[in-house]
Amino acid sequence: MPKNNWLPLVVLVVLATGYVYFFTDWFRPRVILIFHVSRLNPARKLPANSDGAPPTVPVTFGLNTTYRLTELKVVPLADWQTNHKAQPVWHLISDSNSVPIKSFLYGQTLRGMKPAVPGTHATPLVPDEVYHLELQAGRAKGEHDFTAKAVP
Repeated sequence: MPKNNWLPLVVLVVLATGYVYFFTDWFRPRVILIFHVSRLNPARKLPANSDGAPPTVPVTFGLNTTYRLTELKVVPLADWQTNHKAQPVWHLISDSNSVPIKSFLYGQTLRGMKPAVPGTHATPLVPDEVYHLELQAGRAKGEHDFTAKAVP
């Protein structure tokens, strides 16, 4: 092929590559948007924590769309800032195929997920402590910080 026929082909490939890189999300990491709500149901009595600490208001987490979570981890923020491998207070992993969810409560048993360490459960939250939530659903990841509130 003559050189003058290669030039348009090279320009076309460069333009197509630039378009795919800048105007599609093929190369961007997918982000899970997370929010939380702390609400107290006055009709429900909350038991005190086993260590004698006052109970906290239940925390509900919401996601921007439904996800099949593959990993969920909650760690105290102070521990996470010094060590990203800190001991989690709640850690679930998918055993095979988790159910798509859009919201969940802290400590709730999620179908299709099991504790990372068999036989463990979510540790009760400490009032006024800041926690760090990490979620993963395949390639999509999300992080969110929240504070546990004491029951008034």
